[in-house]
Amino acid sequence: MKDPIRMIALWAALAAPSTLVGAVDCTAEPKDKWMSRAAVQKLILEAGYTIDRFKVDGSCYEIYGRNADDKKVEVYFDPVSGKVVKQKIEER
Repeated sequence: MKDPIRMIALWAALAAPSTLVGAVDCTAEPKDKWMSRAAVQKLILEAGYTIDRFKVDGSCYEIYGRNADDKKVEVYFDPVSGKVVKQKIEER
């Protein structure tokens, strides 16, 4: 690969920190079947997470915060069951 722009683009793509890319499907249930935001936030806090940001992302509840080990996390929760569907934990 002799084109320097392509080499830089490839290097940048490989060096970029990984994130949760792509859509995460948490449930096919309609929103009237979802737990309330307050109820799922209570479960999340009881599981040892702290919540810096809480939002709805597609068919999921999503948080940015910290886990019980005080590591930064991005976590997707099933809004019907409150279970973790996918998470990213910061590596220190």
